[in-house]
Amino acid sequence: MIAQRPKDAPAKRSTHEFWSVDSAPKQFSHQVPQSRAPLLLVVFCVLSTASLWGLGNIPLLAALFPQHDIYFFQGYQGYYTVSVRTFILCFYISFAVFMDRRPGHMFGMMVDMCLSYLAFCVLLDGASAVIHLWLGVALHVNVVAIVSGVAGFAIYSFKLLERGRMPPPIAMEIDTRRNWQTMATVGCVALLCAGLSVWVTLLDLNAVHALRNIALLGGIGPGVFLFLPSFFVTLYLVSSLMLLRDRHRTFMPPVTIFVPAHNEAHIIARVIAAADASAAQYADAVHMIIANNNSTDDTHALADRALGACAHMTGEVFLETRAGKSHALNAAIDRVQTEYMIRLDADTIMFPDALVKVMRHFRDPLCGAVGGLPFSPGGGLFDRARFLEALVKHGFYSVGFTTINSVVGVPGMFAAYCTELPRKLGGFVNGMNGEDTDMSLRIGELGYRLVCDPDVQFESEVPGTYHHMREQRMRWFRSVYHISSRCRALIFSAHATVRGKVVLPYMLVNSGRRAMVVPLVLFGLIEYFGGFHTLRPLEVQAVIAVAVGAPALLACFACLINGKPMALLYLPEYLIFRILRAYFTLESMLSISIKSYAESLDEPVLDVATIRGWFGRGPAPNAQSES
Repeated sequence: MIAQRPKDAPAKRSTHEFWSVDSAPKQFSHQVPQSRAPLLLVVFCVLSTASLWGLGNIPLLAALFPQHDIYFFQGYQGYYTVSVRTFILCFYISFAVFMDRRPGHMFGMMVDMCLSYLAFCVLLDGASAVIHLWLGVALHVNVVAIVSGVAGFAIYSFKLLERGRMPPPIAMEIDTRRNWQTMATVGCVALLCAGLSVWVTLLDLNAVHALRNIALLGGIGPGVFLFLPSFFVTLYLVSSLMLLRDRHRTFMPPVTIFVPAHNEAHIIARVIAAADASAAQYADAVHMIIANNNSTDDTHALADRALGACAHMTGEVFLETRAGKSHALNAAIDRVQTEYMIRLDADTIMFPDALVKVMRHFRDPLCGAVGGLPFSPGGGLFDRARFLEALVKHGFYSVGFTTINSVVGVPGMFAAYCTELPRKLGGFVNGMNGEDTDMSLRIGELGYRLVCDPDVQFESEVPGTYHHMREQRMRWFRSVYHISSRCRALIFSAHATVRGKVVLPYMLVNSGRRAMVVPLVLFGLIEYFGGFHTLRPLEVQAVIAVAVGAPALLACFACLINGKPMALLYLPEYLIFRILRAYFTLESMLSISIKSYAESLDEPVLDVATIRGWFGRGPAPNAQSES
């Protein structure tokens, strides 16, 4: 389950400083003291308690909002589970207080988020009142609460995108010729899963009635709960059949492996030896390039010695003096002379059959990039939870997204490319987080397939300490915003692709949701133990469900379909790790530097060529070449 290594090669953890120039680009982010998020949560709890008490005990507020939440229309039927709107506003205010020390920036963000959210609530309640008046239909407050919660996540994320200091946008070449196939697949799968969800909801079963009471955000029923898992499971099954077909192919052209390395003396020899063992099973030439990026240890000498000892591949080491992983990557790409290349992180140990399995996908000329499934070294504090996380992310979700040509990121720890594509796109971007995802996303939008094959396996280092994990995750979670800003044409232009109009916005909204998980659990506990929810007592199962529920079920499924049933033993650690991951997301959002104004994001511009592109009539127009 956890990657196994020879007995004469014990696991080693990096002991050098894990912080680098790539961790938090100065122009877009800043370091966050570890005390800031706890203080935010304390202020949030105080504000939440005061708000919930006021809604129930101050006569004027109780008269205006008899449902004990901020609803401007009182004609909804039923009861909600949690005061979602109060929660969202309390979070907005608490977050804004701690996001920037400059009063103008802080107040501007606070007012922008709160007024935008209240305006949405007024419009939603107004529309509900019109429906009730004209059609005599009273919407269930559960549904309205769910919509209010999702809108709260979205407004938070997009306001960060507008007001945060972000990488400037680039002009993108967006190929829409296969849109009709992708949209047809999404539509068919969605209809199938929606039908299944409705059928289950209509069943008069005790389990169905019981499940309605075990959700935190608005009392989500089993039909809504079932739709997304069944949707992704269906996509996964279709993609698995495609991967099964590809596993009978062979394709082994000459290939170059390039590795950026900064102070990797503790592991670089093992990385090279593992690549050489994989080259032993490969029928053609393999060359490795090590880009030594200003290492202050023995990385250069050890790499040179290890390459000299290789029996099945050739190699070279060179010094790249410009600090930053992207500079090392691009300098290495300039030296590549083969049609295909593989980016390998300096802490990634390839499995012996990884080369053979990853390159077979390039038999398809439309394949642009391929990734695999990372294993954990074992023995570390987070290794088991990380392995289960990788099974869910890379062994399930990314595989499913392959079906609808909507994989966003092929992680740079191990990624194979057609060499001409990164060169065409100007190499890896420097000075922002997520340069690997930025590259694969733009390759996908050129019209090439991005593949995640869990049969391509490798061992990747997992942070061994809390501080290292915190740094890694803050960098990873901040990258969602950097990529969305740089590639905003996918979201805000009229060139419609599933990756740009569905998956990338979903990632932004999900980032907002994850940043609010810990505050949401605290809010639920305050409402439960404080007795503020008098209309319908909040059940403690609902508070627990946000941390367990669907994530646990999907993790179990990912373990079983990837043939790792013993990984189910890691489920408790994984669920705890998810809460820690949510906390790191909150800290990561606090690290985003804020402007004093909201940037106007690009608006869609409709024209005949663009509309034709929606239906696969040709590539969407491009105003200028990418830089």
